[in-house]
Amino acid sequence: MINRRVYKLVFVVLVAALCNLSCKIQEERKVDEEAGPMNFIVIFADDLGYGDLGCYGNPSIKTPNLDRLAQEGQKWTNFYVAANVCSPSRASLLTGRLPIRNGVYSNIRRVFFPDSETGLPQKEITIAELLKTKQYNTACIGKWHLGHNDGYLPTDQGFDYFYGLPYSNDMDRVAGIGHGNASLNPKVEYFNVPLMKNKEIIERPADQYTITKRYTEESVKFIKENTDKPFFLYLAHSMPHVPLFASQDFQDKSKRGLYGDVVEEIDWSVGRIIKTLKETGLDENTLVIFTSDNGPWAIMNDHGGSAGMLYGAKGTSYEGGVREPAIFWSPKLVKPEVVSKMGSTMDLMPTFMHLADIELPKDREYDGFNITPVLKGEDENPRNEHFYYHGTILFAARKGDYKKYYYKNNPMGYPERMEKLDTPELYNVQLDPSERFDIAKEFPEIMVVIDEMVNTHRATIVKPESELDKFPKKIQN
Repeated sequence: MINRRVYKLVFVVLVAALCNLSCKIQEERKVDEEAGPMNFIVIFADDLGYGDLGCYGNPSIKTPNLDRLAQEGQKWTNFYVAANVCSPSRASLLTGRLPIRNGVYSNIRRVFFPDSETGLPQKEITIAELLKTKQYNTACIGKWHLGHNDGYLPTDQGFDYFYGLPYSNDMDRVAGIGHGNASLNPKVEYFNVPLMKNKEIIERPADQYTITKRYTEESVKFIKENTDKPFFLYLAHSMPHVPLFASQDFQDKSKRGLYGDVVEEIDWSVGRIIKTLKETGLDENTLVIFTSDNGPWAIMNDHGGSAGMLYGAKGTSYEGGVREPAIFWSPKLVKPEVVSKMGSTMDLMPTFMHLADIELPKDREYDGFNITPVLKGEDENPRNEHFYYHGTILFAARKGDYKKYYYKNNPMGYPERMEKLDTPELYNVQLDPSERFDIAKEFPEIMVVIDEMVNTHRATIVKPESELDKFPKKIQN
């Protein structure tokens, strides 16, 4: 009799719990339906170092808006880009695929130039193109650098709107002025780089003093025009890549000089974006990500940034060249915390598609993972590996906390001095992020495990033709 009563009580409690759970799920679904589809904003800096933000330890540059974003959201400390220079890094963010797969790789030319013939291959599928299948409005505002000729501009790659520079802000340099002098003592007239609106050049040379402000104004306008439509905004700042320019409101304001002025203006820009989201009521269903394309351009002296405690810089596959500050913010989705798990810009594609309920195409290999569980604060972490490519060369590979080096390079990045190591090296980059202590002899079994991982990875690579190598060749006499 007692057992029967106990069973009945347990049954009643279970039914009540299930009912409560069902009601909670229905309420969450109702809130999701009312909020609408998730919007996505990627704010991408250029040549920003791991140590260039206040929340990542910079003692001189004030970044209150990004610091607040990191506190309210997630600050990732092991977040990677797919390449140590611009074009291949951007191609991988937008496609979720390594440069060696998407065709934006080269050992000759590392990025696209004004004489490049092509760009990101048209057969590649971008985040913007996939989101368009769910009626998202899409905009690329800022630096593109994935092809400037017809057929390769943002409006050819899934973006409804483009406002920005087609390539780096130090290109189209006028004849007779050396790159070093023009970059360290910059004037707008030294760089004949065009400002474009969709496929039309609207200003040349672009007034780079006001470019960050104008990118911000265009972004705010785009957000306000899409309060009742799902959207994807890719805001790719042209700086702090040299030459450095800051608007009048930010000149001579930072204790870090002109470089700090530029970063502080980008921080202001982030603040304007977040303010607009809150004013329009879009903050609850918008995911904002802030990161950069590669590490700091260290050879530019105080016009370049800092990798903080990390070794190496732009142009290298040491941690300082490819590990970037990364902040994820979405009041409803993201659980505030510091994340020391591994992540990558290539994870954005599958994560966005999961949140937008879009299936990834099955006809190609992807190198990204859906990191939604990590954003929600769950223990699961789908990424446990990272491959450090330098053009076609696999410089290093990381599995868990351990990174194995097959090559070495000039830690400043330039000039490139790629040399194969006679004896590969091993570092625990969680315990030793500065890569000071080679522990290969202590952990031979880990060396073997990483080699096996690399062999498995290489078996999946089908290398397409290099797009970066397509440019007019000089005629030899």
